[in-house]
Amino acid sequence: MEQTTAVIRIEGGLHARPASILVNKAKTFASRITLTNAAKQADAKSIIGLMGLATKSGDEIIIIAEGEDEFAAVQEIKQIIENGFQL
Repeated sequence: MEQTTAVIRIEGGLHARPASILVNKAKTFASRITLTNAAKQADAKSIIGLMGLATKSGDEIIIIAEGEDEFAAVQEIKQIIENGFQL
């Protein structure tokens, strides 16, 4: 299991567009990827799940991956978040 934290820094938080960017990237990995915000947890491969986190700008999230490519998954998801969801 690999995990790290990242801070959402885009206006509007994790709404539909950035959530879809994360989902599309998460689906490229074999690992199970989970994002946690406070007490809520969501599958990073589910846009509904990510939007359900209700993550706002400034919120810290935990990125957790379990599987054969877990290290790369965590690093790439974190990089997308830190780059303001710019690919």
